[in-house]
Amino acid sequence: MNVMLMFSSITKKVLMALAGLFLVTFLCVHLGINLMLLNDDGGLMFTEAATFMGTNSLIKVFEIVLFAGFLIHILFGLVVSVQNRAARPKAYVCGNSSETSFFSKYMFHTGIIVFIFLCLHFIDFYFIKIGLVSPPPGIAIHDFYHRSLLLFSSSWYSLFYIISFIFLGIHLNHAIQSAFQTLGLNHSKYMGAVKIIGSVYSVLIAAGFSAVPIYLYFLK
Repeated sequence: MNVMLMFSSITKKVLMALAGLFLVTFLCVHLGINLMLLNDDGGLMFTEAATFMGTNSLIKVFEIVLFAGFLIHILFGLVVSVQNRAARPKAYVCGNSSETSFFSKYMFHTGIIVFIFLCLHFIDFYFIKIGLVSPPPGIAIHDFYHRSLLLFSSSWYSLFYIISFIFLGIHLNHAIQSAFQTLGLNHSKYMGAVKIIGSVYSVLIAAGFSAVPIYLYFLK
């Protein structure tokens, strides 16, 4: 933590923004694989994709970069949020009426919810994969397909999953715009398009991931 405090405020924000945009691109890959669970092929396509992601040497290197992205975004996000709150300990008399005020106000809260989900998600899948957690009885360590079916057979897990991605969508809606502004890419000519694309992307991510438990639990 002391090392992070050595960075300037703008440096921390830039690194957090770059890591965040990297994670945004990863979400597309993750969503594409998850949607394979909707195929009526007994999990063949999903299993092949999961096996490739788990055994390919290049993907294993990318996995390290991905974890670094998570770590940088989470830790710097936490530090920046704490420093911002410390800089204005008292609430403003007049509220901020900007169009992004709602999403900006709750970025820290939605981030915490997403972080909790992320921890549970790692326990349910990645920690089993590397042997830190034992898989459920009757399910092999690398059998992510049946592990997914088991998890989504629970109404509580499915509901928590959907709610988590709704909060992720809310988080993304402001985060994408904020990242472009932090990187100095908020030109008036195209910032309107960035806001629209960011909002549409946020809705698609939340809806796409939510479609999996909705289909597997409620419709299949």
